[in-house]
Amino acid sequence: MISNDVLRRIRYTFDLSDSNMITVFGLTNYAVTREQICNWLKKDDDPTFELCSDVTLATFLNGFIIEKRGKKDGPQPKPESRITNNIVFMKLKIALNLKSDDVLLLVRQGGFHLSKHELSSFFRKPGHKNYRECKDQVLRYFLKGLQMRYRDSETI
Repeated sequence: MISNDVLRRIRYTFDLSDSNMITVFGLTNYAVTREQICNWLKKDDDPTFELCSDVTLATFLNGFIIEKRGKKDGPQPKPESRITNNIVFMKLKIALNLKSDDVLLLVRQGGFHLSKHELSSFFRKPGHKNYRECKDQVLRYFLKGLQMRYRDSETI
């Protein structure tokens, strides 16, 4: 998925303001401006749209983990230079402290059925014989399930 789309969906799902997003980035000592955030969140056809790099999204997700779970002792993780759907999936799972059953329920709520074996294959290391690449469709269903749980449940 495009990093900008993931950033937009997380912002909407958790109702993050520009200030909240700046704070999340700040937790990883990464300084961003309100203008940068606005440009990353604009529609792709907007003339001031800026592509959010993989490093930027990885940094945001690391900050999101710190925001939700607290800072861990020792050296902080470095942002990945190339982020995949599997990494986005894993970082969101960690940030929200989700167990496998929680993730399966969210994906199902999003409109897709996934088995435990399929799910575990997404969280394996690349090169492992059972590793499987997470396709955009699966990540979209997971993000939709998150939205239904964390955003839409407030309006019901």
